[in-house]
Amino acid sequence: MAYVFAPPAQVAVPVVGSNDLFAVRRIYCVGRNYAEHAKEMGFSDREPPFFFMKPADSLVVVPTGQIGEMAYPMGTQNYHHEIELVAAIGIGGREIKAADALRHVWGYAVGLDMTRRDCQFAMRDKGRPWELGKAFDQSAPIGPITPVSTCGQITSGTIHLDVNGAKRQSSDVSKLIWNVAETIEHLSAYFELAPGDLIYTGTPEGVGAVVKGDLLEGRVDGLGALKVRVV
Repeated sequence: MAYVFAPPAQVAVPVVGSNDLFAVRRIYCVGRNYAEHAKEMGFSDREPPFFFMKPADSLVVVPTGQIGEMAYPMGTQNYHHEIELVAAIGIGGREIKAADALRHVWGYAVGLDMTRRDCQFAMRDKGRPWELGKAFDQSAPIGPITPVSTCGQITSGTIHLDVNGAKRQSSDVSKLIWNVAETIEHLSAYFELAPGDLIYTGTPEGVGAVVKGDLLEGRVDGLGALKVRVV
């Protein structure tokens, strides 16, 4: 028995300080998980976390010291950046309690949840899913994953994004409405997590549009920089 056509290559992210690769299974994203970002999106109340997904092949993997490229996407005139801390799952499970959740985290990375904001809002206003705004090609740039054994559990520290050298987003991971452990607890109540899952944990305030030629540089304390250019 043979495949009808050659299956795609396994999507994988490099590991800091190693020649190993982290094989990616699923990408989960948390919406409106910083209070100030929720406010700039028109929401003010603390609400239970909600999730959306991106396909694994939406990743733009950028190795250490390199500048990645992502194409300005079709079907939008309002293409936004969202800098995020990404948690990489190494131990699977379901109905994981927050008190035990961090032992399931294998490492952390810096990621961007790129968004076709006009498409997202159009779908949101009609009560429809967000895929057009969130789950498109090259919508999830990511830097190398740093193992927890190297960086420790990241529960605080500056998270920021510059565009063409000018600050756009700046906050602290400690300001997550639902921290990484709590996010895993909520997520695993609905999905069985598995090694290879990535969780984009939410973006702080300051999201905005980018255009072709812009250089984005994102950082989280304790992790390497993520640099990517819009082409």
